[in-house]
Amino acid sequence: MNLQKLKQIFPDFEDELYEELLLRGSIKKIQAGETLLREGQTIRSTLLLLEGIIKVSRKDKEGKEFFIYLLNPGQACSLSLVCAMVHQKSEVIAKALTNAVAIAIPLQYMDEWMRKYKSWYQFVIKSYHEHFEELLQTIDAIAFSKMDERIKSYLVNKKSHLGRKLKLTHQEIADDLNSSREVISRLLKKLEAKNFLVLHRNFIEILDTSNITVH
Repeated sequence: MNLQKLKQIFPDFEDELYEELLLRGSIKKIQAGETLLREGQTIRSTLLLLEGIIKVSRKDKEGKEFFIYLLNPGQACSLSLVCAMVHQKSEVIAKALTNAVAIAIPLQYMDEWMRKYKSWYQFVIKSYHEHFEELLQTIDAIAFSKMDERIKSYLVNKKSHLGRKLKLTHQEIADDLNSSREVISRLLKKLEAKNFLVLHRNFIEILDTSNITVH
């Protein structure tokens, strides 16, 4: 990792902080499907994402995994940041959707950098605020939206991160939305009939969704 690329991905840090990131951090290469963080795991470092997409989720009491939000390059998991700062174990699961590269920052520097660098403090607060907003949207969708509206929103969100061709199984979508595969399959066929998407054998292709309303 060189300084120029680090500044491109994280453009708002002080020069001294970039130097510390390069000095204290270590590059971690992540394979698609790899689990980076589990519930109950002791957090020993914070990952700043340089490349790839990471899914953050949580399990309910029955062990079903529930989607929370996605991490993109230039972001860090706000929930793990908070847990790290207050020395709590992880309350979420983080899994790589694609091959990814991150810089791991040891836990011991979190408090120090919060006091020492205004840009790091602002980065942590911004990360928490952005992902809290996403969490509220997820809660609103569960509480107030019908499943067909939720699945549409979910797919549009995935498209914005991963492109229009999504390698997702019906079961994976059902797991993320805490539904059944049968319900998801029925709704996907409904969306296909409305030209929202095309169901291929190994992927789902999202079409132009600007003027489509699901009922």
